[in-house]
Amino acid sequence: MKDFAAIDFETANGQRSSICSVGLVVVRDGEITIRHYRLVRPYPNYYNYWNTQVHGMSFQDTAHAAPFPEVWREIIPLIEGLPLVAHNRPFDEGCLKAAFQAYGMEYPGYPFHCTLRASRLAFGRDLPNHQLQTVALRCGYDLTQHHHALADAEACARIALKIL
Repeated sequence: MKDFAAIDFETANGQRSSICSVGLVVVRDGEITIRHYRLVRPYPNYYNYWNTQVHGMSFQDTAHAAPFPEVWREIIPLIEGLPLVAHNRPFDEGCLKAAFQAYGMEYPGYPFHCTLRASRLAFGRDLPNHQLQTVALRCGYDLTQHHHALADAEACARIALKIL
């Protein structure tokens, strides 16, 4: 796959609609052409202790951020005509669908591919696990800022370039 957009969401709480940041890496003709990162005011707008422990963000970080529909309007032209790729597609696609539903937006049915599934097929038991940082390292990318949406999206893009 040479043309796609790798996407990653971080959430504020246990609700999939509570996107608090999005990372997007656009790949065209096998090269990264766009890196896009935005904080998002989550819906519902509260932070769970455990989510904050994972990504380090809190209410103060997104108190003045734009809501999802505004951020997504910026992303639409960047991903037009491209399939989306995520590591653990059910989570990221679930977040996207939940946010669309929470804001009463019609979901356009984006085609999604999963590097986690592809990793299991490509590497099987050759890896101790198929977590993003493990697979990224196997594909030659050292993910040093795991759970930062842009860093995770870039790791996903690097994996996709190798195995999708």
